[in-house]
Amino acid sequence: MSISIAVETPRLVLRQWRADDRAPFAELNGDSRVTEYLLPLTAAESDALADRLAAGIDEHGWGFWAVEAPGLAPFIGFVGIKPLPPTLPFAPGVEIGWRLARQHWGKGYASEAAAAALKVGFEQVGLAEIVAFTVTGNQRSRAVMERLGMKADQAFFDHPAVPEGSPLRQHVLYRIGREDWRAQKNGDADSGEAPVALG
Repeated sequence: MSISIAVETPRLVLRQWRADDRAPFAELNGDSRVTEYLLPLTAAESDALADRLAAGIDEHGWGFWAVEAPGLAPFIGFVGIKPLPPTLPFAPGVEIGWRLARQHWGKGYASEAAAAALKVGFEQVGLAEIVAFTVTGNQRSRAVMERLGMKADQAFFDHPAVPEGSPLRQHVLYRIGREDWRAQKNGDADSGEAPVALG
C-alpha cells in the first residue's frame, strides 16, 4: 500500500473512497444527463467501479479520488488521475478524468479539482505528460480540458471498450506536458492549496 495523497482546494477535498459514497455514486451513474456520453452502469457495476478506483488509490497513492464539498455535500463525484487502460492506442500513460453529480455542475468544481490533480501528477508523481479523452461531441468535458490548458490531437480515435456502431465510439484525445503546464502555471495567479501527503 502506497502513501495516500490527500488533496484540498479552496472549496473541495479529494480523498479516498468510503463505503457511504457507493449509494450517491450509483445515483450519479443512473442519471441519464451525467451518462449522456458514457456507457450506462447498473448499481452493481457502479459499486464495482468505486471498488476499483479505491483499490487504485491504495496501490499508487493517487487515482480517481472521491470529491466532497465540505459544508455542502459529503460526495459530489470523482476527479483525479490514474494509469491508462493498456487497451487504449496511446497507452501506457496517465489520464485525468472527472464525473460529477448534475446538481454540482456549472460551479467550476471540475476545473478546480482537475487543476489540483494536474499539480499532483506533475509535482508529486513526476509525470512527463497527462492525457484526457472523451466522446467527440462532449463539449462540456472538452471545455474543461481546454481550461486546463490541454491541447487536442488532430486525429480522433475509436475507443476499444465501446461497441462498433455506437455514437459514443469516436473519441478525441487531449494532452498536456509538464513543461507546458509549468509555463501556464507561471503565467497564472495560482491561489489553490498545495496537496498534502498523509501516511
